[in-house]
Amino acid sequence: MAVPFRRTSKTRKRLRRTHFKLQVPGMVECPDCGEMKISHRVCKNCGSYKGKEVKSSN
Repeated sequence: MAVPFRRTSKTRKRLRRTHFKLQVPGMVECPDCGEMKISHRVCKNCGSYKGKEVKSSN
């Protein structure tokens, strides 16, 4: 098995790991009820999408 000639420095390791992070989903305000929702999805609060009621709210 191959063994690295030199140890990986802290800077190199951290530069490689800068992309390992959590991403926040794109949230927008629902135009009907004002609740925050994920964009291009049906609103969980009122059940509307693009101004039309898609799901009947309970």
